[in-house]
Amino acid sequence: MPFNARELEAVVFDMDGLLIDSEAIYLRASVEAARELGFELSEELYKSVVGLTMQAGEDIIRKGMGANFPFDDFNRKMHALLEIEFARHVPLKTGVEELLAHLAERGLPLAVATSTSRRRAESHLTHAGVMPYFSTIVTSGDVTRGKPDPEPYLLATKRLGVSPQSCLALEDSHNGVRSAHGAGLQTIMIPDMLAPTDEISGLCIAVMENLHKVREQFLV
Repeated sequence: MPFNARELEAVVFDMDGLLIDSEAIYLRASVEAARELGFELSEELYKSVVGLTMQAGEDIIRKGMGANFPFDDFNRKMHALLEIEFARHVPLKTGVEELLAHLAERGLPLAVATSTSRRRAESHLTHAGVMPYFSTIVTSGDVTRGKPDPEPYLLATKRLGVSPQSCLALEDSHNGVRSAHGAGLQTIMIPDMLAPTDEISGLCIAVMENLHKVREQFLV
């Protein structure tokens, strides 16, 4: 279906790596936590869990790191490092503030569909100063099947009261793109840690460099 900005009824955003410049912070904390326990967690393994729910990510890391990996200790150390980092600053990705202000001027309802917990999502969005823009937030605890399943995006559009086909999804991860496309949303990928594959590009109406480009080329 051709994209028509004037027929757009809502926009749903991913959070980590799309709104919040957090994926590199998560990577550093994960690598450091594993190293403190005497293990090396590769960037490749970390990238394989981007966009997944916490439980799905845990399963992959446990399998990838082996039976002797003390995941619970790793998880505690990683979250302690994240708390320190995010207490200092919750950085926004390029173009977030301008795009949100533009969409608010147009009166479009906005939502977040994230694989993280509600506590973390609300904390990050509040500290970054963008929480008031969003009508609803779908988090890992709101769904039984997380990304790449369509459920998070289907729930977001249901809460917004719009059809998925009239809604735009903005995503940075492969699993997020699969989720949004599977739900029927028109999807734009703004890559962060993961470049699009041919499969992922085929699921998107566009792949853009940053949110400034999205605003300038799709949402004027």
